[in-house]
Amino acid sequence: MMQPHDYTFIYVLALIFSFADAYGIGANDVANSFATSVSSGTLTLGQATCIAIVTEFCGAFFLGSGTADTIRSGIVSTKLYESQPELLMLGMTTSVFASAVWVIFATSRGWPVSTTHSITGAVIGMGVASFGGKSVKWGYDGVAKIVTSWFISPFAAALVSSIIYLSTKYVVFESKDSFKRGLLAIPFYIFLTVWVCLAFIISKGLPGTKALKISFGEIVGISAGAGVGVALIAYFTYVQWLKRKILYREDLRWYHVLITPFLSKREIIPETSEEDLESSLGSEKNKLSEVEQSQPQDLSIFQKIKKTVFRGINQDVRNIGNPRLASIHARAKKYDNQTEFLFEFVQVLTACAASFAHGSNDVANAVGPLAAVSQIWSTAKVPGSKSPVAAWNLAYCAVGIDIGLATYGYHIMRTLGNNITYTTPSRGFAAELGTALTIVTASKIGLPVSTTHCITGAMVGVGLCNGDMKAINWRMFAMCFLSWIMTLPAAGLLSGLFFALIINSPSKQ
Repeated sequence: MMQPHDYTFIYVLALIFSFADAYGIGANDVANSFATSVSSGTLTLGQATCIAIVTEFCGAFFLGSGTADTIRSGIVSTKLYESQPELLMLGMTTSVFASAVWVIFATSRGWPVSTTHSITGAVIGMGVASFGGKSVKWGYDGVAKIVTSWFISPFAAALVSSIIYLSTKYVVFESKDSFKRGLLAIPFYIFLTVWVCLAFIISKGLPGTKALKISFGEIVGISAGAGVGVALIAYFTYVQWLKRKILYREDLRWYHVLITPFLSKREIIPETSEEDLESSLGSEKNKLSEVEQSQPQDLSIFQKIKKTVFRGINQDVRNIGNPRLASIHARAKKYDNQTEFLFEFVQVLTACAASFAHGSNDVANAVGPLAAVSQIWSTAKVPGSKSPVAAWNLAYCAVGIDIGLATYGYHIMRTLGNNITYTTPSRGFAAELGTALTIVTASKIGLPVSTTHCITGAMVGVGLCNGDMKAINWRMFAMCFLSWIMTLPAAGLLSGLFFALIINSPSKQ
């Protein structure tokens, strides 16, 4: 009979593997939120990493406990383990280990996979190894729903994102004066972004919403009201800032946005000539070549440490000059750069909201098993479905997510950006907003969707709006789709084999 604090070595292994799984989530899944912002040039990889570290941690720490119950007790019936809680303790440890191995491997190959499906498959594999197939829900409320999401998620997001982008394309970019039309459209897009993203976050479980029993209709109304307020503020501040900075070329900084209506006319910035631009580009190339030619032995110890620490954010993930993608990128129609610039702010806003919601949802993939193991180790009993999740569990895995993003996230950033299709701020904004809108709608009507699958499908949908099938890297998309199908059985097989190997091993008498 198990006693509290028995099998401490399993608990330690669960701590290690849960952190590794959180690392893999950060490296793979966080790119869903920021890959289009980086590939379009709206944010640098370093800027995206800094923003995501904050948004992911806050989402995971403050809202992550609500979804941990599903992972630890909603896939396999925990009642089967009540007489032997140590089996569930071991099973959750092998599950999070298998999930971590698969997600990190997929990341190394540049495959964007669903980390939720990975841990789900791992728990299913453990359940089958424990009590056979009867312990798993194979119907539409279980495995069948996951299989359905492979097809629903990308198709739905592609449809929604293409509608958003096509409306932008013909209403704004194809007009005679696209910049002025864009200035008028920006407040509407800000309203739409705040409305959808705020509804997304609240519906995911904003603190206090459950206690107040806020209906979905009320959530939509509250979000719409907030969107109108933000859009009005943006019209009198941000839009005026854009007009003066871009159209009239006044010397305005980002911190002037909120006080633009009160600023007098500023100094005019002279236009850069082609000769000055070429000279500037030439000097930058010379600097880069000098850095590339510098030998490791020429660097100081501090420079070597700095280079190692920041290696993950000093990567080229945009693939702009990649000769293999040149023909794909050439098939995308290019529009006025000044008009594209208008969409940078709303794209970042959408990415931040999606990142916050992602942290609140997917941290459960690592926290759920760890919370189960921690409570069994402390009490020697199988935890109930509503047992509290320790705050340090959330913080521990949230840190793992942030480190994974900062050190290894560039692989998926490179895949989801210009590697599938050519990305600009307007295209990235349409894909991100389409993904958020798809997830909010699907969650309400009960359709199974995956964030990873949605953003990938959204990029394909936006790419097809170029009117050319060859504007999509279909080989890359096929590899992504194959990795989605492989995730569930791969993680399940690995978890089940390890669990069966351990419980059936000879024991010393």
